[in-house]
Amino acid sequence: MAQPWTVLASLPTPEGALELRQRGPKDFVIVVGGRVLMSSTAFRSELAVAELACKPLAAAKQPRVLIGGLGMGYTLRAALDALPPSAEVTVAELNAQVVQWCQGPLALLTGDALADPRTRLHVGDVAALIGRERARWDAIVLDLYEGPHAASQKPDDPFWGRSALLRTHAALAPGGILTVWAEDFDPPFVKRLESCGFAAIEVHHPGKGGRRHTVYVARRRGGPVAP
Repeated sequence: MAQPWTVLASLPTPEGALELRQRGPKDFVIVVGGRVLMSSTAFRSELAVAELACKPLAAAKQPRVLIGGLGMGYTLRAALDALPPSAEVTVAELNAQVVQWCQGPLALLTGDALADPRTRLHVGDVAALIGRERARWDAIVLDLYEGPHAASQKPDDPFWGRSALLRTHAALAPGGILTVWAEDFDPPFVKRLESCGFAAIEVHHPGKGGRRHTVYVARRRGGPVAP
């Protein structure tokens, strides 16, 4: 008989209760409104979205990386493992409670990635942070709980709409890398990336067997793009 889940923490959100649950020493899930957002037993795409952005920067002098979304910290851990000691990694997380979880019971999963001296924590909206920057980041990693998809997103979506992608393009240094996690492949998103000045676009489906999520990889071209 499977061990039952214990709710370690819960708080209300517009999408329903956000909960951290545990049923073994390293067996955790983060749930919102009954929907599993992350599991400590299935995180291969979270590793891939960081590695595809950061491994090309392993020999860079002082790479600066922005990660949108903390989750359980696996994406941050993978970025730190791929980057040199001189790197600066800013991770933006909207929910302060998630930060506390990663500093508390979830810290053992990632070797306490938030405590790494290269880590900078921003509690707030990553879209707003991106909008304030120009040519700053060598890589931007967007590992949000909802990736690009056509079903419900509008042209002015704050992350995946054209204006948002233009802001992301501007925030990257020339040649900078953007990686994006998504549940499923969305062909129109690739076309929007192209129209916003991104090039060398790749689509990956990490792992083998089971549910395979999507990771997009794109690079910023050199000049500005018309709005």
